[in-house]
Amino acid sequence: MSKKKILIFDDDTTILEVITIIFEENGYQVEISETSHDILERVSSFQPDVILMDNWIPKIGGVEATKLLKNHEKFKTIPVIYVTANNDIVALAKQAQADDYVAKPFNLDDLEEKVAKYLN
Repeated sequence: MSKKKILIFDDDTTILEVITIIFEENGYQVEISETSHDILERVSSFQPDVILMDNWIPKIGGVEATKLLKNHEKFKTIPVIYVTANNDIVALAKQAQADDYVAKPFNLDDLEEKVAKYLN
């Protein structure tokens, strides 16, 4: 069985390192990006099963990046979990057309459960 793939967009290198270690230990293949302007190219080359998207990410931001993806015929079915530190995360996730959300600071178990929900 091939490994499930997670693509993570976040500009916080500490979060990227921690999440990468956790998911790789759980048998996932992880790719990371600190910018979001090239989301379509990244998704096309990596073919992720799920995407974790930060809101405050350089170049075009999480909302615009997620919308680009969700408005693309080939990629719109890939689940996007919005991960951000924002009081308005529900509205932001909805505006971005994300499938789900996790508020920062997050509990790793909660994040793992959300990802597993979309991969099983």
